[in-house]
Amino acid sequence: MKWFLGAVLLLIVALVFRVGLVAYAMYTLLGVMLVSRFLARTWSEHLTARRECNRLSANVGETVAVVITIENKGSLPVAWLLLEDLLPRHALIYEPPSLRVSGKRLQLAMFNRRGRKTIHYQLTCNRRGYYQVGPLVLETGDLFGLHRRYRVATEPHFLLVYPQVQPLEGFDIASRRPIGEVRMSYRLFEDPTRVAGVRRYETGDPLNRVHWRATARTGVLHSKVYEPSTVAGATVLLDFHNAALDPRHEPYRSELAVTAAASLANAVFQMGQQVGLVTNGRDAADRIRQEGWDFDIRSRSAAQQAAEMLTASDRLRPLVVETRRGPEQLMRILETLARVEPTDGLNLAQLVTETASRLPRDATVVAILTAVSVETATALGSLRRRGFAVTAILNIFEEREFAEAAGRLLEERIDSRHLKDENSVGTICRAFVTH
Repeated sequence: MKWFLGAVLLLIVALVFRVGLVAYAMYTLLGVMLVSRFLARTWSEHLTARRECNRLSANVGETVAVVITIENKGSLPVAWLLLEDLLPRHALIYEPPSLRVSGKRLQLAMFNRRGRKTIHYQLTCNRRGYYQVGPLVLETGDLFGLHRRYRVATEPHFLLVYPQVQPLEGFDIASRRPIGEVRMSYRLFEDPTRVAGVRRYETGDPLNRVHWRATARTGVLHSKVYEPSTVAGATVLLDFHNAALDPRHEPYRSELAVTAAASLANAVFQMGQQVGLVTNGRDAADRIRQEGWDFDIRSRSAAQQAAEMLTASDRLRPLVVETRRGPEQLMRILETLARVEPTDGLNLAQLVTETASRLPRDATVVAILTAVSVETATALGSLRRRGFAVTAILNIFEEREFAEAAGRLLEERIDSRHLKDENSVGTICRAFVTH
């Protein structure tokens, strides 16, 4: 617009003062600008694209293939086109990156009339997460650089990478309590397949409870006594508050905590016991659900910003996967752990206060912590005093820091285990089994 205004102003001055050469030059410049503007708009409007991914969910270590097809449906050739399939910055900044790109997702191309071009690249998933792939941003313009047009050609795809699940040594399928004994405060059910003894018949006992052999032998009605059936399992309490995560150790410590939570949930699920998850982290898909996707982006920087997740969150609503059995339970937990991100909302003490009423007393509360403050220890101690079986896994590397954190928990009579590095994930529950 500034070029147009300047050229029009010079043309008016030239006409007033009757400077023919300047007027001719301005006529020429205005013509070139109009033609350039027309070409840039025409090229941009007639370009279409589509993206195809061979999968939208993957495990760590797997590869996702992305194929993008761009087509010029116009009758004019496109002199140049810069195309880029955007990826969020947080997926590329670490070493190794969360998503390693093989191939070119940024290319400069030319198109003939009715021409088509296909680009391929692959994403190697090195770290769990919920990643926005795209949008595809197209940039074109005239040959003189006077006009540029930006266009978002495809909507983004969203890739879910599940956390790593490691087998836990020491888990015995025949064990009734793989993560420590739970003192049941009451009996929930009785198992009619396991007879513990015989007692005298009491008014109200159903007929199927009568022990007919003992009745025939003694001549007095007797009833069966069944063993109590306790529903064992675990509720994983994952602390994902930003204040508890040291930036110097990120993203290693937070990813290690997620790996431990996923591995523990998988082991408990494989044993047929109930399992659940409670965390103060945020769901990485919150931004998309709350804000939607802005398809009308006017610049490359705006498109790059839209491809990013929100950097801060004061979410006050915890993520909860109810503790229960079922074939789909593990998948719910893994999906939640894949998308969980640190938050600035509830700390662990507030999380315990918020969710204590939803925690089943017949499942061990396994807290995975990267730091233990006095407030955190007191909150977990309050759970223990209310009848919950509580244990802690401390995701801390330094022995001294682990000893200090374990000491605070020991004052609340809570045992803790040391999750020092990735190699200790598989052995973290051995002590619970042999205890």
